[in-house]
Order: sequence, then C-alpha cells, then structure tokens
Amino acid sequence: MTIYEFEGRRPKVSNSSYVADSATVIGDVSIGENCYVAPGARIKGDYSTIVIGDNSNVQENCVIHARPDKKTEIGGWVTIGHGAIIHGASIDDYAVIGMGAIISDEAKIGRWSVVGEGAVVTNGQTIEDEEVAVGLPAKTVKQISEEYKDTWKKIKEEYASFSDRYKENLNKID
Repeated sequence: MTIYEFEGRRPKVSNSSYVADSATVIGDVSIGENCYVAPGARIKGDYSTIVIGDNSNVQENCVIHARPDKKTEIGGWVTIGHGAIIHGASIDDYAVIGMGAIISDEAKIGRWSVVGEGAVVTNGQTIEDEEVAVGLPAKTVKQISEEYKDTWKKIKEEYASFSDRYKENLNKID
C-alpha cells in the first residue's frame, strides 16, 4: 500500500484492513477495522480529514477528499462503487454509493440509502435514510426494501472478508 504523511498529518489504517498497493492514502485519514480499499483508489486528507468506518469498502479508482479544514465521513458497512467521487460529504452506515456517482461538499447520505450509478448529489443535498436517489441532480425515486437489505448484507460481508482474503491470497505473478 502507498501511504504518505503530509505536513505532519499521518494516516491511521487498521491492521485488519487491506489497502491495495496501487491505492494511495495521504495525510489525515483514518480507516477502520476490516475495510477493503481497492486498486487505484485515492484517499487524500492533505488539508482535510477523512474518516472511513469499520467494514466499509472503497472500490477501484474512487477519489475521496474534502475542502481545507473540512471532513469527509464515511460510516460503517458502506460500499463506495467503482470510480465514485466523495468530496466533503457525510455518508451514514450501510449506504451504497453506485459506480461513478459524485457526492459533493456538505451532502448527507442517510443510513441504508442508495445513490445510483452516475448520480450526482449536489452541494448540501440530503438523501434521507433508506431512500434510493438517481439522476443529475439526484432525486429520490423510492424507498429500499427489506429484501434489498438482506441481499446487500451478504454483499457487504463478502467485501469485508476481502480484508483478510486479499492479504492471504493475492500473489503477484511476474
């Protein structure tokens, strides 16, 4: 993993988490227990603070950042889909951020909420608990079901298992 201290800001990554070698973690970043950070992810707390809760996963080529002296906070069991951008936002537990979605400054994503693929949650916008939001700008289209939660619990457990599985089973082939 590529981890950098910047101007005295030093990342804290739990020993139980996995951060891919090609991912970059810079500055004031805290990554909780059993997290999975995939190849190409960029998590940058150079002049801001980034907090990622336990059992969350940040997939390939995501960017997580915030404005100076602000915070991006990602709860536990959160899934950040491939290529998503999270900037200065707050994402509550169990949320799913779809591939290529953008979550802008001071946006709030509720517990068990879903932001669809390619959606844009604009500056200061709130997606309430258990809502599904899609589009540009993102608009709520429905509530999630218990069946959805059951399906995603299994997917989230699989991603949390990657923290150990990748450490134990990823082997570079020259």
